Amino acid sequence: MRELSDAYWTDIEPGRVTVAVPVGACEQHGPHLPLDTDTRIAAAVAAALPDVTVAPPLAYGASGEHEAFAGTVSIGAEVTRALLVEYGRSVCRWARRVLFVNGHGGNAHPLAEAVTLLRYEGRDAAWLPCAVPRADAHAGITETSLLLHLAPETVDMTRAAAGATEPIGSLMPRLREAGIVSVSANGILGDPTGATADHGARLFANLVERASAQVARWQPGTEGRLR
Repeated sequence: MRELSDAYWTDIEPGRVTVAVPVGACEQHGPHLPLDTDTRIAAAVAAALPDVTVAPPLAYGASGEHEAFAGTVSIGAEVTRALLVEYGRSVCRWARRVLFVNGHGGNAHPLAEAVTLLRYEGRDAAWLPCAVPRADAHAGITETSLLLHLAPETVDMTRAAAGATEPIGSLMPRLREAGIVSVSANGILGDPTGATADHGARLFANLVERASAQVARWQPGTEGRLR
């Protein structure tokens, strides 16, 4: 692994590098987690992947559902898609492959569209989500545990509190219509109060193991998502 930002252009062999790009967001994560939570997780996963060069994160995305909360900055789905397309076109002029490592669920649709187009144009692009099986939806025990493992200094557990704990399926109609604030006043979907760093370490290890296996297979599906 090497950081692209630390590289000299003369040391990069054209056509041989796989560039891993963390894709995150700047959005509320309850009163106890930082605005860059998704970006931190995506960057940590990308940095743990073998045989890749890690690019600086794309730290903004499609976060419209969070815009009722101060601190959120959304560039919208259309701009996110365009940014990813132009990024992929540029980096694939010299890289062998580009892999977008996504930390924010709201970016999934723009990513799928962007990577599908890049692959149609003949570029070897793919993406994968930082997905944890059976995770809660937002700023709950899953993300809080991951941050307690990855960046404990950024977590204020004295401010952690349960948010909306109903199944996400039952919340989705209201959430789509009026954003997360319509279902959770504190911005949390889940209950972070039981989060621990040990739990986060196990989640992260499993996440990296799965992602590393996907990268090794390099089998993009119909929308460019690694299988």
